[in-house]
Amino acid sequence: MTYASHEIEAEIRYLTTEEGGRRHGVFSGFRGQFHYDGDDFDGFQFFPDVADGEVVEPGTTVRALVRFDQKRWDEIHAHRITVGMPFLIREGSKTVGRGTVTRV
Repeated sequence: MTYASHEIEAEIRYLTTEEGGRRHGVFSGFRGQFHYDGDDFDGFQFFPDVADGEVVEPGTTVRALVRFDQKRWDEIHAHRITVGMPFLIREGSKTVGRGTVTRV
């Protein structure tokens, strides 16, 4: 079975522990919830400028590709996500990152 997906590009800053963020960094493939307009959606985050296996530490700003399920993209995101739009990265109710969409 093939998994169809759609990616956007974004700049994300992962919050430090002192700011309420994670205690540990994230790896490429991290599945934090992409939060905007009051809703959370699964968004797999990949870091093209970070070496494989390297950790993105809290407090770091990084270019990310955020991958969504194609069906969700077609039904929801394609009509709502725009360049320049701010969003949050969350784990449950906890905000662990803040970002801006740079390319759709």
